[in-house]
Amino acid sequence: MKGAQMSQVGIVIVSHSNKLATAAVDLVAQMVSDETRPPVRIAAGLDETTLGTDAAAVSAAIEELSECPGILVLVDLGSAILSAQMALDFVDPELAAKVTVSPAPLVEGLFAALITASTGAPLETVASEAASALAPKQSQLAD
Repeated sequence: MKGAQMSQVGIVIVSHSNKLATAAVDLVAQMVSDETRPPVRIAAGLDETTLGTDAAAVSAAIEELSECPGILVLVDLGSAILSAQMALDFVDPELAAKVTVSPAPLVEGLFAALITASTGAPLETVASEAASALAPKQSQLAD
């Protein structure tokens, strides 16, 4: 993504579908200017058309963001979580210590994470905002 700042928290999207991950990033990227947009990497699908997750692709995406002060990994479904956790075993332990795998919903979490990271917020804040991103929808639908 243009304008990505390695001084910001980086974001990795792990999805079974490359098309889904790309669409989510395209949608949410419109909310932040190129100049302030944090770096985002996609590790989704086994290739552009085959569904699945690949821990090696996730670890490569994490390594691309190694200069970031923290890295938030957003996942879609069960084996994406396993791939993200396994990827942490493939990277240097110091790098793995800078990574948080988030329980956030993928699209809402990405929205909150991207906007929060664009402000220069630390990983803990970005992760917290992403994890609570479903609350506005839950509140709206509670009525």
